[in-house]
Amino acid sequence: MSVQERKERERAGRERLIVATAREIAEQQGWDAVTTRQLAERIEYSQPVLYSHFRGKREIIGAVALEGAAEMAAALRAAASSAADGPRERVATLARTYLDFAERNPAVYDAMFQLDGGLAFADEDTPEPLKDAFAALLESLGEVAGDGVHPGLFTEVFWASLHGLATLTRAGRLPPEDTEPRVELLVDRLAMV
Repeated sequence: MSVQERKERERAGRERLIVATAREIAEQQGWDAVTTRQLAERIEYSQPVLYSHFRGKREIIGAVALEGAAEMAAALRAAASSAADGPRERVATLARTYLDFAERNPAVYDAMFQLDGGLAFADEDTPEPLKDAFAALLESLGEVAGDGVHPGLFTEVFWASLHGLATLTRAGRLPPEDTEPRVELLVDRLAMV
């Protein structure tokens, strides 16, 4: 291994450590607690080292969002492939998996959809992990969109519904014990399968 390869590997390792530590702090204390000073202390690197990887908190949020999008895509695909009871069950399983991901990873979910991570959405510059998370929904929802309904638009409406349920439940606006009846209603009315 060359010196350059070793340095690149070490740099990638530091970057993963910064992102993982930011995630950990955000999940425990919220995003307001994630500062370059706090991160530098926690990972035992100087603030200039952090700035050599990320220009600031916004880019760190973006990195967490991309990591979260990849995790969400993997979870959605795994759930869809395990739901072998037909399209309706696959759609319901996708909805439950999405809501479970949002509940179990609130800071990551915020980085993905609530906070400014400097990432483009619905644009040609949208990073691949974000496109892939949407594609993980589209792959299963396209078949239930219905005649004459654009699968991408259908997926956007389904996603928006799930996002609304996730954020309203987390904010205490909707009682969490009614999540399953909401999923069933969403699947019955929107997916109509």
